[in-house]
Amino acid sequence: MTQKKRIVVVGGSAAGPKAAARAKRLAPDAEVTIIQRAPELSMASCGYPYFVGGVFNNRNSLLSTPYGEVRDPNFFVNTKGVLARTETEVTSIDRAGRTVQCRDLKSGAVDEIPYDTLIIATGAKPRKPPVPGIDLEGVTTLQSMRDADFLRRIRDEGTIKKAVVIGGGLIGIETCEALQLSGIDITVIEMLPQILMFLDWEMAKVLENHVRSKAANVITDVKLAGFLGENGKLTGVKLENGTELPCELAVLAIGVVPNVELAQTAGLEIGATGGILVNEYMQTTDPDIYAVGDCVELLHRVTGKKTRAPFGDLANLEGRVAGENAALGNSVTFPGTIHTGVCKVFDFNAGSTGLSESRPRQEGYKNVATVINASLDKPEFMGAKLVISKMVVDVDSGRILGVQCVGPGDVSKQVAIAAMAILGKLTVTDMVNADLPYAPPFSLPIDHSIATAHLMENKLKGRLNGIGPVEFKKVLDDGKKPFILDVRTSGEFDQMRIGIGETLIPIGELRHRLNDLPADKEREIVCYCKISLRGYEAAIQLQAEGWKNVKVLEGGVMAWPYGREK
Repeated sequence: MTQKKRIVVVGGSAAGPKAAARAKRLAPDAEVTIIQRAPELSMASCGYPYFVGGVFNNRNSLLSTPYGEVRDPNFFVNTKGVLARTETEVTSIDRAGRTVQCRDLKSGAVDEIPYDTLIIATGAKPRKPPVPGIDLEGVTTLQSMRDADFLRRIRDEGTIKKAVVIGGGLIGIETCEALQLSGIDITVIEMLPQILMFLDWEMAKVLENHVRSKAANVITDVKLAGFLGENGKLTGVKLENGTELPCELAVLAIGVVPNVELAQTAGLEIGATGGILVNEYMQTTDPDIYAVGDCVELLHRVTGKKTRAPFGDLANLEGRVAGENAALGNSVTFPGTIHTGVCKVFDFNAGSTGLSESRPRQEGYKNVATVINASLDKPEFMGAKLVISKMVVDVDSGRILGVQCVGPGDVSKQVAIAAMAILGKLTVTDMVNADLPYAPPFSLPIDHSIATAHLMENKLKGRLNGIGPVEFKKVLDDGKKPFILDVRTSGEFDQMRIGIGETLIPIGELRHRLNDLPADKEREIVCYCKISLRGYEAAIQLQAEGWKNVKVLEGGVMAWPYGREK
């Protein structure tokens, strides 16, 4: 009698259970086992901040199927036909004997499990800086269900008044929101010049300004020096500039490190980025062992280089591929990532896909153009909200390389459209006439993403002489004095203005007030309005009247990331 194929999966968070379930579906006769160190299985870890913040209160929602059944060992064996051993640690892999040695964390018992095919899904562990006080009570991460339970208990008890979040990335900002919604006074510390490093500075600054408006403090460009405490309990955070911030809670959110020790000890090759080296089949350097999830490195589909992408959606996709190949032999591939992500930042959203502005030049692209578009996500009469996008394009080919998007509007849709455009290697020309769905409840007649492509097309053809806010601010800081023209209405100007020496001439009066403009037709003029739609129209009018150096401030007032007069 032919022996049943034995597939063992090490790790039970996202990628591991997906791989196990896929393998069992395609090879029903196989013996599939998940070995999981934690007590829980198939945790929706991206939902931890929202559980902490009280967006939902049922802890089991993080562990449940869409129809509400908890994914525990009984669920896996009864519904999936997969044996799941929780609170069990794999301590070593014997590649020659094709076994894994396990230790029961409750009883201490040790045993061996044989495999024909092994799938490693050991995930990642929180990065912890080597600073004093790291072990004080009150210093935590938000990586596990245990962490989520701890922070949720703090929220529910309501005794902590001040907290510091170390790290301004995705998890840091989401944790900031969760704790701020709990009534805790929050400060976010980021060692880099901006939060959310997947965005360019001016886009991230819009988000930072919004976070500040929600009564959460943000300190950038300063490193953590250590944690202060008394009697083993946290009392504050010290920064390298000498600042001390009193607090009773500190959440470390400075990224993750691939958990590769098990693979490394077994002699599997580790890639240059620190993740386990895998091929397109998610196969390691041992043909009987696959690896998936946050512990691996992947191919970046735009740069062609290796990268790490610890995202829950990718972990599931990788697990599906590895599970199928483990069951049927190498037949499907995982092509890599373009680093698509989205997050919620209080009432704003932020997302990106592909490359930011600086990255293409590092990758050898000689001629890169960007454009910023601020506009609504649907008609105003349908409850429109603002969306600000930045598109990055290779001028030589016209190919779209990256898109970033922030604002209270439907950012996720815009990033999804952009991601498919990048994966499809679409050009700006392809996007300007994209056939996207339209109805007033969902979008404008010309969708925001298409309008962004229109702006880029105009820029590439020389019809839009745009200037981004960072470039324009540098012009002002360098002491140059362009004529700055705000073409909004007087009511808009009184309500909100940048305050950089601008002259107000409403667009409807511009043709009749040309004498108020510089007599020198070579003088630089920068036009803008709320989103610079009227600013563009003003620039065209002035160019028709003979002014030769007219620019449009991209994104207008709404995309201006610096301080405003009012």
